[in-house]
Amino acid sequence: MSDDRLQVALDGGVFTLTLDRPDKRNAIDTAMTEALHAALERAELDAAVRVVVVRGAGKDFCAGADLAELLDSADQSAVENRDQAQRLGDVFVRMRELPKPVVGAVHGRAFAGGCGLATACDIVLAASHAQFGYPEVRRGFVPAMVMAMLRRVTGEKCAFDLVMTGRILSAEEARAAGLVSRVLPVDRFDAEVTALASALAAQSPTAMALIKRQLYALDGRSFADGIAQGADVNAVARATPDFRTAVSAFLKK
Repeated sequence: MSDDRLQVALDGGVFTLTLDRPDKRNAIDTAMTEALHAALERAELDAAVRVVVVRGAGKDFCAGADLAELLDSADQSAVENRDQAQRLGDVFVRMRELPKPVVGAVHGRAFAGGCGLATACDIVLAASHAQFGYPEVRRGFVPAMVMAMLRRVTGEKCAFDLVMTGRILSAEEARAAGLVSRVLPVDRFDAEVTALASALAAQSPTAMALIKRQLYALDGRSFADGIAQGADVNAVARATPDFRTAVSAFLKK
């Protein structure tokens, strides 16, 4: 399946979504938003999909929202604009709720909504030359929806700094801030992304789904509640066929 905004490919359990507007630095418009929704629906329903990789075509990951479309929206009603914004926000929610790991492979620039798309991924791999930032304030705009994610991954003080100043971070600075999981050399970037995605695809899908659900369900819970929830998940995990098979094989070594 492919779209003029999004190229998709499934190989060995790895479902790769490539933002495909390189001439626009892969800017997100309504058509791309809808293509992402369709791809994430397929990822959820297709048992052959074990892991999702999101990346960009050309020199950049994603420069953010399509500014021409955004400017045109100034003439729309508040209700229309809210619905349009919520539709993109729902992409972030679907990525979080998808019971499969989502890996962001970021090279070049990931700015504004593009940085939000990366932040919504479960694991973010960045090429050493990559840049991250939320420069909306410099355009008189607000990175409103992404703050729900940004505050969680970086903490309040860092998040406030990033959205209020719009400053741009290097890949290493983004890793230190919590936006990036690993920084990889440019010459080995594609190979490392492939290796990690393949390794994830070989893991137990049940275990990965339980891990992802529990990790994000800890938001806002007390320490004791988190431990209690962990005990519940632990009990479920012990009864899964994947657990029985893997532990039995290990004990026979």
